[in-house]
Amino acid sequence: MRKKGEVMDKKNFEDILKTEYSIRFDEIRKNMMVMSYYKYGSLKDNYDKYKCMDALGNLKKRIEKYEETGNTEFLADVANYAMIEFMNPSIKGAHYSPTDSGSCEVIGFGINEIRDFDK
Repeated sequence: MRKKGEVMDKKNFEDILKTEYSIRFDEIRKNMMVMSYYKYGSLKDNYDKYKCMDALGNLKKRIEKYEETGNTEFLADVANYAMIEFMNPSIKGAHYSPTDSGSCEVIGFGINEIRDFDK
């Protein structure tokens, strides 16, 4: 396990991403963003200039639709709306600050937590 502040070597980074990341998911998201550009107009116009769309509201709606239908397309929508909110925050004072793992509760237990429980 990596200690805080320790840098991961490039090979290890790439090996981990082979199983912990989905290139297909990113390709689906990118294609959806291009389609949305033609359907709704530019992200900059909708979320910055005119502020006529609600990324957080749409994100929440898509989670509901995924839970209702099981259609993973809605998860790609959720990721895109999260990215849009990241790029154009609707919450006053929104910022990116790296936090430790205790700053937001995780539902369930990671396998490493279970393995290390009695150590």
